[in-house]
Amino acid sequence: MPTLPGWPHGRSPERQNRTDRAIPWYDVPKSVALSGGSAVFEKGMMMEVESFRVAVIDEEIDDLRQRLRLTRWPDQISGTGWDYGTDSDYLRELCAYWESEFDWRASEARLNQWPQFTTTIDGQRIHFIHARSKHEDARTILLIHGWPSTPLEFLKLFGPLTDPEAHGGTPADAFHVVAPSLPGYGWSGPTTATGWGASRVADAYTTLMAGLGYGKYGIHGPDWGTTIASIMARRHPERLLGLHLTLLTASNGPMNQPLNREPTEAELELKENHDAWAAAALGYIAIQATKPQTLAFALNDSPVGQASWIVEKLQSWTDCHGDLESTLTRDEILSSVSTYWFSGTGGSSARLYLETARTFDQQPTGYVSVPTAVCIFPAEHVLTTRELAEDYYNVQRWTIMPKGGHFASLEQPELVTQNLRAFFGELEQGQAG
Repeated sequence: MPTLPGWPHGRSPERQNRTDRAIPWYDVPKSVALSGGSAVFEKGMMMEVESFRVAVIDEEIDDLRQRLRLTRWPDQISGTGWDYGTDSDYLRELCAYWESEFDWRASEARLNQWPQFTTTIDGQRIHFIHARSKHEDARTILLIHGWPSTPLEFLKLFGPLTDPEAHGGTPADAFHVVAPSLPGYGWSGPTTATGWGASRVADAYTTLMAGLGYGKYGIHGPDWGTTIASIMARRHPERLLGLHLTLLTASNGPMNQPLNREPTEAELELKENHDAWAAAALGYIAIQATKPQTLAFALNDSPVGQASWIVEKLQSWTDCHGDLESTLTRDEILSSVSTYWFSGTGGSSARLYLETARTFDQQPTGYVSVPTAVCIFPAEHVLTTRELAEDYYNVQRWTIMPKGGHFASLEQPELVTQNLRAFFGELEQGQAG
């Protein structure tokens, strides 16, 4: 089975490091045509698309388990829990389950039930899920994940969006769904050139959607999804039905500064709270936006290191009140961690921060005129007010959610689904507000 061009080297239990042998661990995809042929995305150019399935080879799973068994665990001061970072007791328990009980094949099967494809845009491999509704006249929505995440974050949305009648909806609620893996993340594989910041990703996604034949579509975005969606909206507002966002940032940072007026007391308090949180919690950005390659060696060689880097954020950013598994199951946690591990993209995913910082001047600024819905989840750390949001976005719907955090589509898929249906339905009827 030949390796695919542009993909990272495969894995082998005999290797001394994670990049010394080229052994594939996935199915070789075959070329397919969408909608009767390759879709035109620029005049005179064609987008070639290949079908894709996740199929990690047994040897790679065995290697993971062996590495977990041989972990050299760090010390931890008694009684510190999560205060200094990832709690050792919890991670030991989670990794014991990962090594002996976690069923990766079941995780593969959950993803492989949805049509997946890869294509190459601007020299970079991009993996995406393309789930069309049986209703041909359904709206189209692009789901953009963030870090540390993958399209698995949206898995619970695919059924309700594409087949609403089976999930309490009507045919009018139907969506065609496109959910790519960010370049450098998961099954898109590592980025192979410099410059892949948010601005370039936005252009790639615009090309992807045009190449799939979608002239107009909505976008749902948390985390990086909000940044990328906002760039797309500023550059090509005519292509978008609306934005559905769960984390708002202005073009120059956290959206806590009003334009052309003095901040209210509530806004000053929000800024103070955000600044205090950022001082204690944004060390990961400082590392990933400056020296991601230094971090990559640990993430790419140690599954426990990769798990620790992701799990601490899941515990901190979900609405779990300190008990992560009250919100996410172990299998959901480890499906995400395992995707980063098997694809070898822990380091390349971190590069998005550095590349975005270095290409920040390429991002468009200014008011987003595309109709925008904002969902405020109580455990999200970056919060704003509607008044502030309206300085930057054409806010047409503002929803305060009763529960949920940073990974809203995974934590509270019903709430996200309901709001997506309501917002885009209102836009069609001219009733958003």
